[in-house]
Amino acid sequence: MTLTVWAIDGAIPVVDPTAYVHPTAILIGDVIVGPGCYVGPAACLRGDFGRLEIRAGANVQDTCILHAYPGNETVVEEEGHIGHGAILHGCTVKRNALVGMNAVVNDNAVIGESAVVAALAFVKSDMIVPPRTLVAGIPARVLRLLTDEELAWKAEGTASYRELTRRSFATLRATTPLAAPERDRRRIELPELLPLSARKARLA
Repeated sequence: MTLTVWAIDGAIPVVDPTAYVHPTAILIGDVIVGPGCYVGPAACLRGDFGRLEIRAGANVQDTCILHAYPGNETVVEEEGHIGHGAILHGCTVKRNALVGMNAVVNDNAVIGESAVVAALAFVKSDMIVPPRTLVAGIPARVLRLLTDEELAWKAEGTASYRELTRRSFATLRATTPLAAPERDRRRIELPELLPLSARKARLA
């Protein structure tokens, strides 16, 4: 499928050829998507005020919204992981950090390297989240340091989106639905990737 992006005031989005951007994602203006990135269905990257930069190996999942005020920017550094429905506005997500599902990170906040923002958290403007910490709540506050196990789980999740970039280039195609399931309908087979709670339970 052909990717359509939108120029405004002469600013045209940049997408590295090794990055996968789903055709239903919306990219407007001053947007830079780096090598090996994944941008999911219905994500909206509005670079019509400030710059948006997604660096190598990062992923921005389905229905995320990224924006920034004029003169400001939103940056997701290398291996950053932005979960379903998250909103980033004029903030920086440092290398290998994770922003959970439906979390909001507001202007001039900085999510430290390898930190995790819990699902549904609200990170206030100007908050500096220390590296390798877990923050949660409304407003978000630092709960504790992350364990090696939790960081390994995060790395596996981000690797699965790098693999999804490859899978999408290789096999994702527009098609028409079947009227009924096939006999012996196969499941998509992938290496096991567990939710963190299930991973911890297995190791307990």
